[in-house]
Amino acid sequence: MTAKSNPRKKTKRANERDLDTKINFLAGIVRRDPDYVDALQLLGDHYTQRGLFQEGLKVDERLAELEPTSSLVFYNLACSYSLTDQFDRALQALDRAMDLGYRDFAWLARDPDLKKLRKQPGYEDIKAKIRTLKVSDR
Repeated sequence: MTAKSNPRKKTKRANERDLDTKINFLAGIVRRDPDYVDALQLLGDHYTQRGLFQEGLKVDERLAELEPTSSLVFYNLACSYSLTDQFDRALQALDRAMDLGYRDFAWLARDPDLKKLRKQPGYEDIKAKIRTLKVSDR
């Protein structure tokens, strides 16, 4: 009698291989063109999906240099800082994202990348800023 294989494990391994392939491809593009913003954004996303948070953080920091007025870049940077337990930096990046126009507060409130950040005392300041922005955006 043979043991049945777990289809979830196979799917997970297949997804990981797929992400690894995408990461390798995009990393090659970025090595040739370190300022290619679209490739960097995808690479950062894939690193995070793969659980490679330090690598994703490096990409997000590079994007913040290349796109200093992008609210989404700073939001993603806040996520990377949160995932690497750098909560003060995460709060600063999130504050900057809102200053630059980030307004998807519903997602911010449930984004799993920010779960640990939402438990930090400094997050109360972010919540207060959100309330202020909601009132002023009306």
